[in-house]
Amino acid sequence: MGMKHRVIAVLVLAVMVCAVIAGSRLEMTGASEELTGLSLFERKESIYFWYSDESLADFINSAAVAFGEAHNVRVIPQLVSESEYIEAINQATLHSEQMPDAYLVSHDSLEKAYLAGLASEVADEKGICNEDHFSRGALSAVTYHDKKVAYPFYFDTTALVYNRTYLEMWLQQQATNTGAEQEEVEITDEAADPDETAGEGEADDTGEEVPDEEALAMEKERIEALLRTGIPQTIDDILYIANTFAVPEGVEGIMKWAVSDILYNYWIVGNYMIVGGDAGDRKTDIDISNEQTIECLEIYKALNQYFYIEAGEVTYDSAIQDFIDGKLVFTIATTDVVQRLENARASGEMAYEYGVVTMPEISDTLSSRSVSVTNTVAVNGYSRHRELADQFAAFLTGEYSENLYARTGKIASCINANPVDAYLNPFLEEYADSIPLPKMIATSNLWIQMEVLFSRVWNGEEVAELLEQLSRQIQTQLGVAAG
Repeated sequence: MGMKHRVIAVLVLAVMVCAVIAGSRLEMTGASEELTGLSLFERKESIYFWYSDESLADFINSAAVAFGEAHNVRVIPQLVSESEYIEAINQATLHSEQMPDAYLVSHDSLEKAYLAGLASEVADEKGICNEDHFSRGALSAVTYHDKKVAYPFYFDTTALVYNRTYLEMWLQQQATNTGAEQEEVEITDEAADPDETAGEGEADDTGEEVPDEEALAMEKERIEALLRTGIPQTIDDILYIANTFAVPEGVEGIMKWAVSDILYNYWIVGNYMIVGGDAGDRKTDIDISNEQTIECLEIYKALNQYFYIEAGEVTYDSAIQDFIDGKLVFTIATTDVVQRLENARASGEMAYEYGVVTMPEISDTLSSRSVSVTNTVAVNGYSRHRELADQFAAFLTGEYSENLYARTGKIASCINANPVDAYLNPFLEEYADSIPLPKMIATSNLWIQMEVLFSRVWNGEEVAELLEQLSRQIQTQLGVAAG
């Protein structure tokens, strides 16, 4: 046999040996061509995506298929327990070949994830992490020390839900009484410090109080605006309705909400109580005990005299059920309420029309601001496929999120992804100006601390003292000097 033929024979033998070895490995691992539909030379790159909310399973699986087909890759979603979630991601990253390349995580865990290297600054090759695609509230949620370390996906925040049927009834009552002599209703006595009550002024030389004409004019204008639509713009408007509404039989109260849950109370102080700044990541940006926060909480405390609610007995679910049953005119709800009320109307369980609006202001001079929680998609800093994982994260939270609400009932953070809907728009508006829950590890117990604070205020304890205690405690946790 000539040298040329010997060389060819050796090459053929080598190829056959490699094929046998490769075939054996495929058989041992079960990754045969029959199971994967791929030949040895056509293996696709794979990334793993972790999430913990089972209600997202169908949506994420379909997104994985769509992205995989478009980019000729495999996206492998894995539903895992939410218990010790970040630690589980860390352990898988250290010890598993199938580490999550990207994952769903609440924004308030981003500092912990970023400092551990489990979240990295997003590449944002599509250029979507900006105000053309996401609101200020969404971008603040994923910002850590001026870096975008995740993509906003969907959110939760609060809005005011009202019984439209009852408000129309109240407006008719007011129209009927037009022209009749009305006893003036003092609507701020119970909800504000007496010194701040609209219409009060300084005493003259005779000791008689001189009305504040400007305040009286503002009060009249506000009430006239309320009477045009019935939609309350301030807490005082709600109290005015409470004082003037001859409620129909079956109504147990003008307003009820879950006063024991900080998510439904934070709007009272959100505009003035600063913990970490807008992004919730600056330990030196702390301002808890200030004049405006004290005023807001004094108004909140006074509400217990109007809407006496046993904190331990009223839950979010019970308040929404009372609203469905027509027992309330107003309640405070989160984003899930729209589907729940629509289902109740469709089934005949709810016989009333309803509406949703942004949270009312605290007063004519004090603004409200709701807290928000954003679920985000982070890219693992240790991933061997970071570029691909980042592309999938942007795809999931951007263009593909237009299917999110229809398929899951969750409202996407992406501005243009949601249907134009009168019930959803107030939540989007509230979210845009919301304050994200702080993401600092040292303030991870703030939620519990705030619930304790509001509970004690609701039960009549001294506001200024409670705020000072909380301020000292937070500053101690953060290791900063008291201001």
